[in-house]
Amino acid sequence: MSEILALNRCTWALPSQQYLDYHDREWGVPVHDDRHLFEMLILEGAQAGLSWSLILKKRAGYRQAFDGFDAQKIALYDDRKVQELLVNPEIVRNRLKVQAAIQNARAFLVLQSHYGSFDAFLWQFVDGQPRQNARQTLQDIPARTEESDAISKELKRHGFTFVGTTICYAFMQAVGMVNDHIVECFRWQEVQHPAR
Repeated sequence: MSEILALNRCTWALPSQQYLDYHDREWGVPVHDDRHLFEMLILEGAQAGLSWSLILKKRAGYRQAFDGFDAQKIALYDDRKVQELLVNPEIVRNRLKVQAAIQNARAFLVLQSHYGSFDAFLWQFVDGQPRQNARQTLQDIPARTEESDAISKELKRHGFTFVGTTICYAFMQAVGMVNDHIVECFRWQEVQHPAR
């Protein structure tokens, strides 16, 4: 265990075991699975104005409440289901965010059918390859980029909500479209050259 703690990491990952696990296993790893991409987009939107640690704590609750992030099922949610979600303590009980998840599921399905996959739509913004950044400190990491601006604009044009450029950049970091681990973090090298 002391060996694990001795590893250099991005300092944001240090406050809790939950953050450590997320940082060490998931953050910055390229994702090409549509359901996982959709899950992360919804969770990043839910996080707006809140802490990511809260969303990580509620992630299992979200998966249960939102049918494992099955967009086909979520797209069919009606007012009764919205009311049910708004009294569920396992998720963020914000009407706009709940309705955004449903709206985004509908928009996601249309986009998916148009592009063949949500993956194909998203990864075109980085030419199909993760951007390998070389951030020295957390302060070097921007809140948005031209790519996140473009993704946000296109998602909004296709009817998505809670997809501002800052949310989109956090999403890009989470799903490995960009490698924003600082260079001294042990994961910076690992996500560039994942084990085959």
